[in-house]
Amino acid sequence: MCSSSSKIDSDSGPGWHPRHWASWLLLGLLQALGRLPLPLLFALGQGLGALAYPLSGARRQVALTNVRCCFPDLEAAAQRRLVRAHLRYLAVAALAQGIGWSASRARLRRLVRILGRERIDACCAAGRPVIVLVPHFIGLELGGAAFTALVHPGMYMYQRIRNPVLDWQVKRARTRFGGLPVEHRDDLRAMVRELKRGTPFFYLPDQDAGKRRGVFAPFCGQPASTVATLGRLARLADAEVIPLFARFLPWGRGVELRFAPPIEGLSGRDPVADAARMNQVIEAEIHRMPEQYFWVHRRFKTRPPGMDPLYPQSSRRRRQR
Repeated sequence: MCSSSSKIDSDSGPGWHPRHWASWLLLGLLQALGRLPLPLLFALGQGLGALAYPLSGARRQVALTNVRCCFPDLEAAAQRRLVRAHLRYLAVAALAQGIGWSASRARLRRLVRILGRERIDACCAAGRPVIVLVPHFIGLELGGAAFTALVHPGMYMYQRIRNPVLDWQVKRARTRFGGLPVEHRDDLRAMVRELKRGTPFFYLPDQDAGKRRGVFAPFCGQPASTVATLGRLARLADAEVIPLFARFLPWGRGVELRFAPPIEGLSGRDPVADAARMNQVIEAEIHRMPEQYFWVHRRFKTRPPGMDPLYPQSSRRRRQR
């Protein structure tokens, strides 16, 4: 049985200084919303998300740019419809954030449907280390809570949030069922040792990795800066890489967690080929549920030398130049 060996102390909050009051108010609102039935949150989110399309400005443009790059064969009207649908689901995920933060195991068991669990259970029963590939679909947070509560505690890569109140809450939520946070700068060897002890590792692979940390690999027809650690980590730990996809079901009927077959073809010695193979797996799932992929992230922000930027620079950055 997979298990987590340690847990951070996340009980002490950042304090009640007046500069934190707005954050505490937001936190309380999300916690209160998390107590509402999911079908009601779904309806509210769909309504708010519809209003977000004309009001979201820069994020709408980022999403439209990403969709144009990844679905060039869609007509412009269909691309806009996809972005509208995405913003509606994104609002649902935002309103449901409090469920992942505070729901009991019993409630998560009622809300979450798990498919393909036997894939990870078989690895754990055999003592095989497991890396769980978790792309950025919008059900990620609620799905992650359900994974640690209902499947196995695990490690996850954590990057500190600037807002100390939200940073405290996210750590507290992700560790309450035994999750183990790992800073992205931590020693790779320590992660390998923990994997070999039987702790699954949540690997979030599909955000822009920048110029120093990433390699360029194809993603939906575009060269994308991609973190190239997956193959090497799997080789060092002799781990299976099992994709996990989280999906909000229509009309608030719950969340579906689906474990896909282990990824084959990772050598651990060719970072670009391994990154491309990983991206292929994510692309295939994007085509299954395109409206629930995290399109508002600047996935193609880092461009190869000689290629023009895809996203317009903000006026603030232009002034800094």
